[in-house]
Formats: sequence, structure tokens, C-alpha cells
Amino acid sequence: MTTYHYRPSKGWINDPNGLVQFKGYYHIFYQHSPHFETPWHESMHWGHAITKDFIHFEELPVALFPDRAYDRDGCWSGTAIVKEDVLYLFYACVQGEKQAVGVASSSDGIHFEKYSGNPVIASFPPDGSPDFRDPAVCFADGKYWCVMASGNREKQTAVLLLYESEDLLHWEYHGVLRAWQNAKFAECPSFVKLADKYLLSASVCREDAHCFSLAAGSFKNGRFIAEVESEVDKGPDRYAGQIFSDQSGRAILISWIPGWNYAGYKERNIGCMSLPCEVTLENGRLRAFPVTEVTHLLADQDPALRQTHSGFRIQRAGREDVVYTGRINCLKLLRDEGFLEVFVNGGEEIYTALL
Repeated sequence: MTTYHYRPSKGWINDPNGLVQFKGYYHIFYQHSPHFETPWHESMHWGHAITKDFIHFEELPVALFPDRAYDRDGCWSGTAIVKEDVLYLFYACVQGEKQAVGVASSSDGIHFEKYSGNPVIASFPPDGSPDFRDPAVCFADGKYWCVMASGNREKQTAVLLLYESEDLLHWEYHGVLRAWQNAKFAECPSFVKLADKYLLSASVCREDAHCFSLAAGSFKNGRFIAEVESEVDKGPDRYAGQIFSDQSGRAILISWIPGWNYAGYKERNIGCMSLPCEVTLENGRLRAFPVTEVTHLLADQDPALRQTHSGFRIQRAGREDVVYTGRINCLKLLRDEGFLEVFVNGGEEIYTALL
């Protein structure tokens, strides 16, 4: 068992979902198969845990079950938002090939009731495709906004689509927020406030690889203008990073370790949540470095990492080394069971390896 990375007591875990601070706790929801250690044996649920310090976690009952016709094939990834002391979960509800958006709410943060008018976004617009999922909801510029991940495989374009609402329940399509060429689709977006800027992130999937796209910029009248861009999270054994804003204004990033390549890698699911990292914009550069609650756990070296004249190498059993080439002003690491997270130059880049 990992010591400092959250994983459920049993069952499959993947993407972090609905990250939020509510009623004195940080809530971590996640893709979950509660009865199996590998995916695809049952439709996806939302698991649930809470913490106050990102070190000690309490596992709570499953928050969302695939128990409606519109989500019978899974309650997939999404985000959370608090409105008038009520917690709302937005999730991708899947029925056969149809992907839409469902909403559930809770006054106590534990028991959730699905909205009777689900799905609140029933289908993709002409700018999207059947790959239409992972709602990211944010309040900005006096309205609620929902960013949907999609893509057009024929045109080889990944897109983020934007919807607007006054009440979280009735949504109108606004247009394309961002696009990437030579890609299949985007997944797991985040859209959050950071001081006087906004952060927009997504996992962009290409034919044989993916990248974590992170940008900071301005947002006005439904238009996002990227001013600083970076990947920051370089993987390779992590995926589906989600960013949320806590009540102190920190933008916190959590990802899933180690990613889809390791489904069924061992009899016990080895998946877990990454260390939480605070995303900052300093001197025109984006960084993601572990939050202050966990920095005392970081070390300066590890037997699996060897510094070279041009950077470093992380050795992985039976697989290619993770190689970093570039300047090193500072390295901080955390090994937890068989995982190693490496933070380069104050979080300018993050490398995670299943050893």
C-alpha cells in the first residue's frame, strides 16, 4: 500500500474527479470500479475520499452509481462546484455510444441526488463529435461556464467546447474555446481562476501519445486568450490531471498514477492519486510544486534516479528509462512504494515513474 498517495481500500481507481474544498474538507472523487481490481467488468462509479492535510485520507461511500438509463454505461469524469452552500457534481453520463452531461447535488457532501432534468447537456454540437465528455465547470465573468472535451478524428483536431449558464442547470452552447491540430480528442479539462488570470488545462490525445496542455491567460465574454503555455506534467506514468481552486485561492493539480498502460499490471490495482501540487505563474513561467502540507516529505535523491552530465535518468524495471535532458537548479523527489515523483527546478516540470 502507498503511504502518502491516496488509493481506495479495494477496487479500480483512475482519473481524479470533482476536486473541491467543501465544509472544512478537501473532497477527492475519482473514477472507480468498487468490485473489481481491473476496469471494464462493471460500469464506472465515482469513488469518494476526504482529507484536511493531503496526508491522512478517509474513504467515504461511493458518491455516484450508474443507476439511471442515461448513465447505465458509466458515471465518467467531471468536476465539482459549490453554489449557495450546495455541492454540485458534473459528470459525463454514458449510455451506449451516447455521451452527455449529468448533475448531482448534495448539502452534506456525502449523499448525492441526481437532477431530475438530466442530462443537462444532451448531445454534442456541430463543432464536436461523439467523443464528448468530462465537463469542467467554473464561475467567471458573472456566469457559469462549462468546458467540454471533444475532438474530430477525421479532421485530426482536438477541441474544448464552451457552454454558458445562469443557474448551472440550463446550458447554451457558446463555441470553441481551444483547439489542437494533429490530435484525436481532448480529455479531462480544467478551467479555474488564478489571481487575475485563468488556467485552462486538458489532456490532449494523439495517435500514439498524449500531452498535458496547461495555459494561463485572460477570459472575457467567453473568449480565452492564452498568454503563457506549458506542459509541466511530463508523465510518463501519470495521466488525467485535474486542477481546482481551494478557498485560499490556490490552484491545486492532482493526477492519476500510473495511467492506462498498467490496467491489470498486477493482481491488485496499483493506481493512486498523485501528490497535490500548487500551480503558480511566476515571472512568466508556469510551475506545479507540491503543496506546503506535503513538502516535508520530499527528498533530494533516490537510488532509482541517477544524475548525468546532461540531466538525469530514472530506471524502471523492464522498461525504458525516463530521461530528462536540461539544466537542473533543484531536484526534489518522493518515493512511495513503487512510485517516484520528481519535481524539476521548483516544479517547472514533473516526471513520475512506476519503478
